Amino acid sequence: MRAPGYVPRHLDTVVVFVASLFSAVILMVLVQMDGTGASLLVHKYSTRVVRTKYGPLRGVMIHIHPPVEAFLGVPYATPPVGSLRYMPPVTPSMWKNTRLADRFSAVCPQRPPDIGNRTEALFEYPRGRLLYLEKLLPLLANQSEDCLYLNVYVPRNSK
Repeated sequence: MRAPGYVPRHLDTVVVFVASLFSAVILMVLVQMDGTGASLLVHKYSTRVVRTKYGPLRGVMIHIHPPVEAFLGVPYATPPVGSLRYMPPVTPSMWKNTRLADRFSAVCPQRPPDIGNRTEALFEYPRGRLLYLEKLLPLLANQSEDCLYLNVYVPRNSK
């Protein structure tokens, strides 16, 4: 008999991994994988500055159809390091100058599933899931506790 609240070990890993999945789906659409690594399909900074309660932001234009304005790495809390570790999020500091929101921030620390041995991994995951994980793993290479940032995507009319 299992204790109340029992969670299998592998399920715990999957839950942590899935925490970044929605953002990763967006990233996979917006990131072009080539032989030199990942590069965002960005051609220029946005012409508008958006005022937030923490300070002004300038995003980047991503040229897909329809065009999308992206605000990448926007802080929504102070980094949870030092005395803030394991505490509720604290409001981020305000900034006065326009902040360029043009880079992805680090993802929260997580242990992705081990798919190093493809033959063994195919026993655990369906082929489509394995292919998806292989594309997703490079996006999870930059991990840090300082990961409380949002990527905001705004559709723009091409008028």
